[in-house]
Formats: sequence, structure tokens, C-alpha cells
Amino acid sequence: METQTKIKEKISKPSNGMETKIYNKQGKEMGTFNLPENIFGLPWNGDLVHQVVVAMRANNRTPIAHTKDRGEVRGGGKKPWAQKGTGRARHGSSRSPIWKGGGVTHGPRKDKSYAQKINRQARQKALLVALSRKFKDNEIIFIDSLEMKAPKTKEAKAILTALSQHLGGFTKKNNVALIALPTAHTPTQKSFANIGNVATVEVRNLNPVSVLSSKYLVIADPEAAIKTLGAKRVVKNK
Repeated sequence: METQTKIKEKISKPSNGMETKIYNKQGKEMGTFNLPENIFGLPWNGDLVHQVVVAMRANNRTPIAHTKDRGEVRGGGKKPWAQKGTGRARHGSSRSPIWKGGGVTHGPRKDKSYAQKINRQARQKALLVALSRKFKDNEIIFIDSLEMKAPKTKEAKAILTALSQHLGGFTKKNNVALIALPTAHTPTQKSFANIGNVATVEVRNLNPVSVLSSKYLVIADPEAAIKTLGAKRVVKNK
């Protein structure tokens, strides 16, 4: 396993950059942009990504199934029959787990915690590794701006249709695209909210689960996005 020192060196290592194309809302190429290799050029680390994704999903897990034990089931305070003299087995409560209508032994409990600890550096690197894999697989597209003056689902669909020609086409598959915005923008977010297979998120809230759960990633305003993602890779000494 990599030590924290090695992880720190890899994350903070300077890069030469990689060139990528930038498009506008109409899907036309507007120019190129240099991406830092220490964000979009990291090698795949499946073990790290799997560990972080499993932990994040466990932390978001909210148990619903719940059973009552013998002390929580209503009734059963009276002893069913005398201890001796009846010839029957000894019982102290009709809410015993072996009785019909009694409590449940070792059943699911909603107060159970599935939380797992995730190191900050590991979570940050897993995000960058996931972004690097998406970029390598040509599943990331950069657009100069996605801001809209008013919520327009029709306009949002037109933008996706224009961009889809550079991504092999969007399908009706669930979670087909994740749109990363530099900052929260209500009209833009509302415009894409009615499209079932598309979700929006602020760049600062990107995580390995959200990146890997969608087929394609659309990043708006790459310069601002790179600045935000670059802040994520800074490792502060305690």
C-alpha cells in the first residue's frame, strides 16, 4: 500500500499539462485548454477507488428495517402459567421470541450504524483518479459556459443534443450525464432538473461516487473548475 508521504508527493507533483478542446452551447469548438496532469492524468487505482466508494455509500446508508425485541413488544407482563404443576414447559412471558407474536432475536435494527472512516487524502485522490479515468475514456467534455438567463428545459435539451455528437450520443440510460457547474446557478440547475437522466452538481461537491455513477461528465467553465479541483489536491500538514 502507498504511504501517506508517497500519496502526498503524487498529489502535489507539478505537471506539464494536457490539451483538450472546449465547446460552446451549440457544440462548436471554441479553442483548447491545458489540463493539469496531476488532476486528469493520474494512473488508475481500482483498490483505492473501490475502498472510498464502498465507504461513502455506507456512510450514506440509512437503515429502515427495524424489529422489536421481547422488551419492546407491547404486553407479556403476566406469566402465562405457573412455574410448576402444569406439566408444561416453563415460560415467563408470552412475548418470548419463541412465541407467536413475540419479539425478534437478532433482527434488523434501524439504529445500527454502517459508517466507515475515510481519510481525507484518500478521498481526494480517489476523486482525481476517477476524473483521470473518465478523461482517458473520452467521457468528459468541457464547455465554456452553461449559464442561462431563465429556466428553459427545451434549451437544456438542445445543449445536450449539441454536445452529444462529441460523446457518441446520449441515451435514455439512467444517470447518463453529470453536469458540473463552477458555482450554484438556479436557472441553469432548474433547466436540467426536468431531464430524468441528467443531474447537476457544483464542482466543489464532486466525489468519486457521483463521477463514476454517470456515463458522461460535462464540466462548465473549465478554468474555474480546475482552480476548484486544484484546491482539493492541496494537502495541508497538521
